[in-house]
Amino acid sequence: MRGLDGKPAELYPLRPDRVKVIPGTAGIPHAYEYTVSGMKRILRGDSLNHRGNVLHLKLFHPLNDWYGMSPIEAAACSIDQHNAVAGHNLALLQNGGRPSGALIIGQNESHHLTQEQREELRQDVRSLYEGELNAGRVLVLEGDFQWKEMGLSPKDLDFIKGKNLSAREISQSYGVPPMLVGVPGDATFSNYKEARFHLWEDTILPLLDHLTDEINLWLAPQFERNLKLSYDIDKIPALAQRREEAWAKIANAPFLTLNEKRRAVGYAPLEGGDVLNPLKENWL
Repeated sequence: MRGLDGKPAELYPLRPDRVKVIPGTAGIPHAYEYTVSGMKRILRGDSLNHRGNVLHLKLFHPLNDWYGMSPIEAAACSIDQHNAVAGHNLALLQNGGRPSGALIIGQNESHHLTQEQREELRQDVRSLYEGELNAGRVLVLEGDFQWKEMGLSPKDLDFIKGKNLSAREISQSYGVPPMLVGVPGDATFSNYKEARFHLWEDTILPLLDHLTDEINLWLAPQFERNLKLSYDIDKIPALAQRREEAWAKIANAPFLTLNEKRRAVGYAPLEGGDVLNPLKENWL
C-alpha cells in the first residue's frame, strides 16, 4: 500500500494460494491476480525496474517458471507416513491398546450363527470392549467361543521408530536439525549447541540474506538511493562461538594495525593506532 507521496506506506503478506501470476510478453510476471471470496483484484508487478506493488519471493522450482517449490512438497511422502503412523497409534489406543483379533464361534459344525446374530454380536463387542474408556476390560465369552489374537504387536511393527524416521526426514527438508524438534538420537548438550549453530548458519541466515537482498533491490531504492536493510549478526546468541573465533583471529593477526583490527570488529579508530605494534614502538 502506498501513501499520498507515492512511496510504500505499508507492507503485508499475501496468501500464496490466493495469488495467480499473470505472465507478461517479456517472459516475466506482468501482474498478480489476488482472489478473495470470488472477488478478483489485479496488482501491478513491474519486475523490470523493481517498482511494482508486489514483491514475489519464492524458492527454486525445477519444473515451474512462476511458482516456487515449498519444502513441504518435497517432504509430502514423509508427512503422509508420519500422519499414517499417528492415525494407526490413535486407532490402536481407541481399540484398547492392542491389535484386533478374531472371535471364533462354534468349533463344531452344528454351531453356526445367522447373519443377524453375527452382526448383533459384533455390535455388542464394539460397544462393550472397544475405545479408550473400555481399555483393559476382560472379555467374557459363553458357550462355544474362542478369542484368537491376530496381527503383529506394535513392537514387531516398530511404528514408533518409523514415526521418528519420518519426522527426521521432514525436519531435514526444512534444514532443521532433527534433535531440535524432539527426534530422539544423539541429543547431548554439545550436539544440541552445534545443532543450533548449524540451524542459523545453514538455514536461517541464508533465508535472511535472500529476504534482505530482495527488499534492498525492490523496496529500499523507493525511499533513498543508498538506503540498505540489514541485520546485526553479532546479536544472535547461537552464533557467539563464530564471533569469538573471528575476533580471536583478528586479534592475533600480526600484519594488521590496531585501528584495522578495531574497524574489522565495528569499533572506532584510536589515535596512534595506524602503525603496526604501536605499544612496542611507543616503548622504544
